[in-house]
Amino acid sequence: MAFQVDAQAAYVLHSRPYRDTSALVDFFTLEHGKVSAVVKGARNPKSKFRAVLQPFTPLQISWRGRQELKTLITAEAVAAPVFLTGSTLLCGLYVNELLERLLQNIDPHPRLYVYYQYVLNELLDGSDIEVALRVFERQLLQQLGYDFDFSRCLPERHYYYHPEQGFCQTSPMNKAALPAELLQAMGREEYTQAAVRKVAKRLMRQVFDHLLGHQRLRSRELFTKINTQAGTGN
Repeated sequence: MAFQVDAQAAYVLHSRPYRDTSALVDFFTLEHGKVSAVVKGARNPKSKFRAVLQPFTPLQISWRGRQELKTLITAEAVAAPVFLTGSTLLCGLYVNELLERLLQNIDPHPRLYVYYQYVLNELLDGSDIEVALRVFERQLLQQLGYDFDFSRCLPERHYYYHPEQGFCQTSPMNKAALPAELLQAMGREEYTQAAVRKVAKRLMRQVFDHLLGHQRLRSRELFTKINTQAGTGN
């Protein structure tokens, strides 16, 4: 008898075609982490799943299957979708892509799930998107067991960051040098200074590029393309 899991809180991370009319959907769930499931007939215009399985919509889902790839049984929206547009939509797709590509299947991260809801709400609010992204990225790294060791950053010194060795002391003349004071502020998640935000964004990109094997993010390429078109008037 197939193993079945019912009534799980979830969001859609990514969906792609599977066979003739089905879809393969990656969900982020509260109790089971990332779950990949076949949704039979999902691309059929009359499918009951077609309108429901959209990103940023709070869902309750059920699935069956003992293998890594599950089969979706039910899915229903339990609240209104978080409606993102423009740059906030691109940021939401970026967050989804990080989770899709970095989380292992059936590896629970309930704390990260709460922070995922936090970042979606902050993106919807739109008041300080950059800080919300940095906070979420830091939580994701911690859940993956990969975080910055800011205790190595001593006052009035400069460091560069090596993805495998951590912070390494260097000369302030080094182009990659970062002041310890900015790094310590990042460690405390104090992002009021523009310089701290710049350092945090740079370090997060460096670490995620390393974790992704330097494979480009689709969301980042899309963001670059849109910005380029906007700049050229196309």
